[in-house]
Amino acid sequence: MRLRNIPGADEVIERSGYVIKNPESYKGSMQKNFAKSQPLCVEIGMGKGKFIIEQARRNPDKNYIGIEMYSSVLLRAVQKLAAMEQVGESLPNLRLILFDAKRITEIFDTDEISLIYLNFSDPWPKDRHAKRRLPSKEFLRRYDQILRQDGRIEFKTDNRGLFDFALEQLNESPFQALCVTYDLHADEKMNQGNIMTEYEEKFSSMGNPICKYILARR
Repeated sequence: MRLRNIPGADEVIERSGYVIKNPESYKGSMQKNFAKSQPLCVEIGMGKGKFIIEQARRNPDKNYIGIEMYSSVLLRAVQKLAAMEQVGESLPNLRLILFDAKRITEIFDTDEISLIYLNFSDPWPKDRHAKRRLPSKEFLRRYDQILRQDGRIEFKTDNRGLFDFALEQLNESPFQALCVTYDLHADEKMNQGNIMTEYEEKFSSMGNPICKYILARR
């Protein structure tokens, strides 16, 4: 279970140069937070940051933003980045935001994002909470407002029920699946260059197959 309250977490996050404060003020101009204007990729529900940090390392020609709603979880990513800086490594193409993704259209404008990553999102298993699921039709409509016309969405999960739900939601969305796999690590093409999250490492070690899709507009 994710911790929701770590004493001092908010203060550490506030001091970090990687964290964008008052992100609403940058709607339509998020690139101002980076040294260079480059394609912008966003991970929603970034957890402790392993995935987004490695993406930024491997792809200096792109800008990355990780979004997390819990300060106690975002803190772990901030601490990782601080430790990297102590040994002389920095990532000028990476920024973090503490924010609730259901309000994502308040911080990003039309055509502002090139790629959205959804990795091991909370399944919200109760039916009455379906609209809270990040690959739900409600969230897909939000993504439609902020993605570039040629933008993509990539979703990974070990939860087959959530994945089946996510595919069903496409019927009521502006998106279609370009690629789908029910066993990512056995799919040579889709697994090429794959960066595992903390959850992916854990679930894969337990023998759970990882599902993934890549979406584009119809």
